[in-house]
Amino acid sequence: MEHTDLYINGTWRAGADAQRFDVLNPATEEVLASVASAELADADLALDAAEAAMADWAARSPRERSVVLRRAWELMTERLDDFARLITLENGKASKDAMGEATYAAEFFRWFSEEAVRADGLLTHAPSSGARIMVHHKPAGLAVLVTPWNYPAAMGTRKIAPALAAGCGVIIKPASETPLTMLALMPLLEEAGVPAGLVNVLPSRRTGALVDHLMHDPRVRVVSFTGSTGVGRKLLKSAADQVLKPAMELGGNAPLIVFDDADLEVAVEGAMLAKMRNQGEACTAANRIYVHEAVADEFIRLFSEAMGKLKVGDGTDPSVDVGPLVNADTRDKVAAFVADAVAKGAKVEVGGTLLNGLGFYYPPTVLSNVSDEAECLQDEIFGPVAAIQTFKDQEAIIAKANDTEYGLVAYVFTENMKRGLQVCERLDFGMVGLNRGLVSDPAAPFGGVKQSGLGREGGHEGMLEFMEAQYISTSW
Repeated sequence: MEHTDLYINGTWRAGADAQRFDVLNPATEEVLASVASAELADADLALDAAEAAMADWAARSPRERSVVLRRAWELMTERLDDFARLITLENGKASKDAMGEATYAAEFFRWFSEEAVRADGLLTHAPSSGARIMVHHKPAGLAVLVTPWNYPAAMGTRKIAPALAAGCGVIIKPASETPLTMLALMPLLEEAGVPAGLVNVLPSRRTGALVDHLMHDPRVRVVSFTGSTGVGRKLLKSAADQVLKPAMELGGNAPLIVFDDADLEVAVEGAMLAKMRNQGEACTAANRIYVHEAVADEFIRLFSEAMGKLKVGDGTDPSVDVGPLVNADTRDKVAAFVADAVAKGAKVEVGGTLLNGLGFYYPPTVLSNVSDEAECLQDEIFGPVAAIQTFKDQEAIIAKANDTEYGLVAYVFTENMKRGLQVCERLDFGMVGLNRGLVSDPAAPFGGVKQSGLGREGGHEGMLEFMEAQYISTSW
């Protein structure tokens, strides 16, 4: 928490109006730090800095950019403990989860250091005209990056690393609940060799006005956002004014299907990971758990036992499994989902009661016999609550799983690989975990369909989101 000012052009600034806001520790509700709040004048300074720095950076060879990103991975890997602790302090997640995020976040620098040298083009002979077709990829331009609070390190590096690999300059606006981790990353990037001005960080309480201002500057060509579908829709409307290239990773309502031939130990382990990673505060979290009626009783018993064994508390304690939720609003929304489900007939198998004392805690909770009318099945729970329904017909459960406006991720558990792959292909989701409760990987294209987003992050596709293909027609 050494740096709490804006980071513009490689220097720390108090901000045009010297306004600040507090960042709370969700475990204690105490103030961690007072952080500078960017205004529109600060955004203009950041744009000027990014434009100047990008001119040199884009002209560098892919190998030069690769070396800098590789060094960033090395430095962050050396300091994982520090980043993990800071993630826990401002986000609340348990230390084991925080270390997992820090490691995952660092890996984006290594992956895109390798991708930076692989923006392959094309040379071919046009069949009809006889001309030569040359296609290469160029940096798209300045990028505005808007990140959420649930992964304060990984959501930033997942955007910064491919943008730098592509040759772009960036302005990143971290979530107001968790800006400290991204600010702490900046000295590391300096040490790695990232030029001053290429990456700028603008925490702000005026998120809407600030981001809209940035997106209407003609120098900006890409907007990359991770967050709710509602906010994503608004950003897409603003992006239309400048015809910006949008990369949108939006909300989810993930189904997790356990068939009657599933290995229940594998299914329970996968469901725990899919539901409880980051205490359920993830767009990839299993939101609707469907279990075949032939194995439902045993699955619910095993799953409830596992959830009941999780230790709740301050995430800085290494023995804690589940930390607090990020703020009071999130905790209260989770409690309201549980109350609504119970009022509509759900049975509480474990948990379900608010904890007394300071901190935004909610206990790991399992609900069975959840009604189709329960609000938690229509919206993201974003907390440690598992809502379980049973089924008996494969065709019906595929249709039910697809019956949502979202299409980010789904999970399928079955020992029959043929059945598993057939079901995966019919699920309208951008990603599917087959007998796995974790799909996120820097080497894979992360993203959804329908109203869960546009574009992909990670994989080779993640870098191409920050590039434009240029076609040159010639003859010789």
